[in-house]
Amino acid sequence: MIRRTKDRDLVMYPRPWIHNIINLDCVQGNANNLLATAMNLANQVGLDSDKIIVEMKSGDYTNLVKTFDKYFGNYVILETTNEELLNAS
Repeated sequence: MIRRTKDRDLVMYPRPWIHNIINLDCVQGNANNLLATAMNLANQVGLDSDKIIVEMKSGDYTNLVKTFDKYFGNYVILETTNEELLNAS
């Protein structure tokens, strides 16, 4: 699920007790971190990480985020204030 960041403080001070929220507006949301997280999660839940990584890399950043959400939306909440990403989901 991609949702709007409700509190701007989340960008600067992520809530450490919630482990499955990634704020796309800060360092957590960069492409390399999302790719590494996808690889780790795929291995944990028994998905083909190579296939997912290739699909994530097959387009732009919006495609990467949408693909991440497609496979891991049940495990991770993605937060952002970016309208393009919110409208793409």
